[in-house]
Amino acid sequence: MQLRRGEFERIRAVLAEAGVEEPLTAREIHDLLDARDAALDSPHRVATVLGRRAETGAVEVIESQPYRYRLRDSP
Repeated sequence: MQLRRGEFERIRAVLAEAGVEEPLTAREIHDLLDARDAALDSPHRVATVLGRRAETGAVEVIESQPYRYRLRDSP
């Protein structure tokens, strides 16, 4: 499955605008996106986008229950 263009950038922009620095769950990120009319399809989609970006080092995945995600400064 290919990432839709701009999904990661949308997540990054909303988290930056909200001033979020602590790791959040996919659901918490989805809720922030939804509150700003920028939601992705589901929390699962958020996790997919961030998980793929974790492979490049742009996202840190904290393997807890539930997983939490922290965006790194350099994409």
